[in-house]
Amino acid sequence: MEDAVVLAESVFGTTYGKTANGLVRFSRRYNVRYVIDSSHAGEDAGMVLNGKKCGIPVVAALPVNADPPLSTLVVGVATDGGVLPPKYRKFIADALKSGLNVVSGLHEFLSDDPEFAKLASKNGRTITDVRKMFRDRKDMFTGRILDVKSTKIAVLGTDSAVGKRTTSVFLSESMKKKGNTSEMIGTGQTSWMQGFKYTIVLDAIINDFVSGALETVTVDAWNDLHPDYMFLEGQGSVLHPAYPGSFEIIGALHPDAIILQHSPKRLYYDGFEQFKIPPLEKYIRILELLSDKKVIAVAINRDDMTSSEMLDYMDMVERKYGIPAFDPLGNLDQITSYIQDTLGK
Repeated sequence: MEDAVVLAESVFGTTYGKTANGLVRFSRRYNVRYVIDSSHAGEDAGMVLNGKKCGIPVVAALPVNADPPLSTLVVGVATDGGVLPPKYRKFIADALKSGLNVVSGLHEFLSDDPEFAKLASKNGRTITDVRKMFRDRKDMFTGRILDVKSTKIAVLGTDSAVGKRTTSVFLSESMKKKGNTSEMIGTGQTSWMQGFKYTIVLDAIINDFVSGALETVTVDAWNDLHPDYMFLEGQGSVLHPAYPGSFEIIGALHPDAIILQHSPKRLYYDGFEQFKIPPLEKYIRILELLSDKKVIAVAINRDDMTSSEMLDYMDMVERKYGIPAFDPLGNLDQITSYIQDTLGK
């Protein structure tokens, strides 16, 4: 694992900092040592995210005398349109001058930037644009997905940046703790950064080949590991005006069940406050109609909710829809047992 500092200036702990948030919570690829965000400097990154210490300090500037030395700066922001915030340029230039490699998942390719390319060459460093790695991938859909015998659970959402990846990661890890074999199928740049082998970056691939790429990595996971379970990371939201997702995952991967991620306090689509998020029941009906499978549980994003509000909302979901609701950042033993019992494993 590479010793890394994650750049999340002004956005750590927010939806725009979701890449940084995910890397602090879980990563097999990077040993995250620091997070850069001057608005939280001096705090523990875990306290900012979850109210629990994780031992990763938040700092205001690039740590130049870290011991042991850092090797990589990861750009941890996910902006609308995937563009680099202008104020991030100095952090990246300083990192390259200090002998760090740079990794970015933005749509704007940093390796194509003349200033950054010159600094990387001068200092013998590399710039990795994760989305660039997937843009020329051209897998054709074949129907081999029907050969996959794992129980496939799609974690889809009512909005973008609502916690679908985090829920997928933690449910898969919880299944392993129960003695099952489980693998997450990643569909975004953060999943690649977290070190999940069976990952494609869905929104970097030409549309004609998205289904084929999804199928290929899922079939590869089955052929290599034969896991009992696969958790399929959702992207966007089926009704999102800017990031309509779920169609490709349902169509290409034929999930056996769906878990729906929802943020009850979020009334409008993230970043698009002119568009109201429809009621939960509309999502349930649409996803079940599209997949011909059941939404078996609701994962709650507890942003802006008190513990009492969280419990009340979970109780309402169970009474109204007859399915459990759960906190993906809490103890998952009960929900994973329920998944096993419901899906027959």
